[in-house]
Amino acid sequence: LSELEALMERMKRLQEDKEDEEASQEEMATRFEKEKKESLLVISGGICAFPVPFSFDDEIVSTDVSRYIEDPSFGYKDFARRGEDHLPTFRAQDYTWENHGFSLVNRLYSDIGHLLDEKFRMVYNLTYNTMATHEDVDTTTLRRALFNYVHCMYGIRYDDYDYGEVNQLLERSLKVYIKTVTCYPERTTKRMYDSYWRQFKHSEKVHVNLLLMEARMQAELLYALRAITRHLT
Repeated sequence: LSELEALMERMKRLQEDKEDEEASQEEMATRFEKEKKESLLVISGGICAFPVPFSFDDEIVSTDVSRYIEDPSFGYKDFARRGEDHLPTFRAQDYTWENHGFSLVNRLYSDIGHLLDEKFRMVYNLTYNTMATHEDVDTTTLRRALFNYVHCMYGIRYDDYDYGEVNQLLERSLKVYIKTVTCYPERTTKRMYDSYWRQFKHSEKVHVNLLLMEARMQAELLYALRAITRHLT
């Protein structure tokens, strides 16, 4: 099977399995912990822990941006150290964008919550219902896996989501691309972009990038707004 056909087959199988039997809460928690720990191994200092069809030594454009920032060493760091047994988890049910973050940010900066919420929803729901040459395809499962994987990398867990879907729909090379775009965007190259989902249209792949960026922004907002909430209370 081609990459596209294999992905569509996995999406179909996931839907059938969900209709037959749902995973228990304990099993879903275990799958999240496994996915969270694996996400820490995807990239380390620019080195891929998984075998992928490209490396960070390829086509890296060296750009000196240090003169534009006060702290040149500032950048993404994993939310926990690899090898730790008990990694911190941000339970989305305890502090969600819809129920907590939205109202707080609106109170701090009038109407900005509405604008942010509209942006999150627009990008998340954006779809032509296509996958490459296939039409009338429900891509909800795939979009949700992409969004939730980014939050998983930031230690955010949704109790009602089965992270087994992430592992089945997102291949290791794609996970490397996702973490690079989300956490180390300056290392993203055209070769990396071309190497994943080769049969997909550019508009679909650009949508993936938009989805990753919005998921990252919402994750960062959740941490920041939760800290502000705790300070205020």
